[in-house]
Amino acid sequence: MKIRIKGNSIRYRLTQTEITNFGNNGFLEEKTEFLNGPAFYYRLEKKDGIEDIEASFSGNKICIFIPEKIAREWTTTDVVGFDTKMNIGDGKELFLLVEKDFVCLDHTLEDQSDNYPNPNKAC
Repeated sequence: MKIRIKGNSIRYRLTQTEITNFGNNGFLEEKTEFLNGPAFYYRLEKKDGIEDIEASFSGNKICIFIPEKIAREWTTTDVVGFDTKMNIGDGKELFLLVEKDFVCLDHTLEDQSDNYPNPNKAC
């Protein structure tokens, strides 16, 4: 699972295997470790009783929560992803985007063997 953060925007991208594991287990969590400091965690989790995507940050962990219905549709269909703008108070919003990770069309050194085939065959 990859994470991209810019300003008030968080995006997760998941490979095919990660989406299968998320569908089976109800969560997926990654960790980034630092020298002489606490680790940073990011997690995707199914959550009952919510209508829209939500996020929290606590204990060095970002967690994006997905309603069960959205999670089921995303893991069992060709739906690429989903997003929302979460109200965080004082007139501010946090943009959340979770999507399937596609193979890049241009050259990259990153292992993409488990990414989804890119529907665009050329740039």
